[in-house]
Amino acid sequence: MILLPPLIVSKLIIVATLTFFVCSSLRHFLFYSTGFDLGIYDQAIYLISQGKSPISSFLGHHYLGDHAAWAAYPLGLFYIIYPDVHWLLFLQALCLALGSWPTWCLARLAGLSQGQAVAIAISYLLYPVIFNVNLFDFHAEVMALPAILGAILAARLKRIFWFCVAIIWVLGCKAVLSLTVAFMGLWLLTFEKRKFCGLIALFLGMVWFIVVTQGIIPFFSGQEVAGVARYSYLGNSVVEIIINVLLQPGIVLGKVFSWENIKYIFLLFLPIIWVIFPLRQTNKTILPNFIPLIPTIPTIIINVLSEISFQRSLNYQYSLPAISFLLLVVISCLAPASSKERRKKEENENIQIESTWISKLEIPKFNLRLPIPNFQYPPIIILWSTLIFLLVGNFGSLFSPVSSLDTWQATNKAISYVKTKGGVLTDNRLAPHFTHRSIVKLLNQTEPDNLDEFDYVVLNLRHPWPDTEKEGIILFKSLQNNQEWKLNYQENDVIVFGRKK
Repeated sequence: MILLPPLIVSKLIIVATLTFFVCSSLRHFLFYSTGFDLGIYDQAIYLISQGKSPISSFLGHHYLGDHAAWAAYPLGLFYIIYPDVHWLLFLQALCLALGSWPTWCLARLAGLSQGQAVAIAISYLLYPVIFNVNLFDFHAEVMALPAILGAILAARLKRIFWFCVAIIWVLGCKAVLSLTVAFMGLWLLTFEKRKFCGLIALFLGMVWFIVVTQGIIPFFSGQEVAGVARYSYLGNSVVEIIINVLLQPGIVLGKVFSWENIKYIFLLFLPIIWVIFPLRQTNKTILPNFIPLIPTIPTIIINVLSEISFQRSLNYQYSLPAISFLLLVVISCLAPASSKERRKKEENENIQIESTWISKLEIPKFNLRLPIPNFQYPPIIILWSTLIFLLVGNFGSLFSPVSSLDTWQATNKAISYVKTKGGVLTDNRLAPHFTHRSIVKLLNQTEPDNLDEFDYVVLNLRHPWPDTEKEGIILFKSLQNNQEWKLNYQENDVIVFGRKK
């Protein structure tokens, strides 16, 4: 069956899962994960597993008031077995790796050879965004990635039930994915001739977008969608932003055609830029093969219009929803070259050429071109993917913790001095190690003279989080002269203060 992966794909999934898990766990082990966002998810899921309301002390409101990602609720079952942040890191690694399975299925369904399909599955795993996102804490949208690919596969196989299940799960992973789902529905309806699936996705995506932005998020957070602040030049609400995007295209185009955005789009498409070469070599029209990019429009527009530059970085999760459809472009471009009709045509052309040689004994005319590798061959696909992975992969993030190893042992000892579930005030890098409690906040989330909700203050003054370095120094000096606090531990500039009982 086409849905059953070959042994090599199964091995790829296992190896990729273990590799991703080891890398993310190592960063956490070396105190380079952060409160935003690993700490937010870990605390919320821990509270869910304890039967408590997941009020995030980082966010200052209910967890659902952030992205309405209800898909995180079932993860509380793992924390009931044993509450540990490594569940999240493992599930993230597994979900990212599992995306190679439906990728292989879609490739085979499109008529690609076994070798090409495996090569596409490998290129998925080597896509820089996949590796980079795994290193950046945990994000619920990683659970949507294999579901998006699965939904596309289900639509093409006309499995309506599984398509609906996959779409509903995607919607539960992050509010903004509702736009991706809606545009996926438009694509399925208009170009894939999957009218029923297209209508379902279009309807559910639009309805869920309205429900979460106008209902769920404001209800649980008491404010407008948090991401609106990143588009303040377009308006102060989701509705205002949408209206201004539609009515003031000049502002949008001026933002889109900037050097930073051009660079971002170039790097995002760089891993699949090679698909143009097979089309050029076979004289195929390029544009129709790029139609699967329609569902990427919301993701790309949201990122290029944002005032936050890191939203246009491949080191973060913001481009993740586009990966599925970028790979569909690859499959679409290769599929004609691997069809029976194409092979038959090539055979006829070869016969005609040989007949001409024999009858006329003429020297064939060669069209002089630059030598371009044949990207239809699996080894070339894998070679290109590996090269781009090495060029764009965020390896610096993997090895950066080495610079702070001199305080690693002291930091571990400091954690052992936090003996109760009382509130902890610390910085962004240390926060994920104290999130199994109701109160844990970052240094810039409170004033030094307002520490009533905390029982511990944990600082690393030698390797602080850059954004709160000054706050840490000020707080340290303040607590030294505060009679309500006691210095419990100090070594290598790692410090623990505890409230006197």
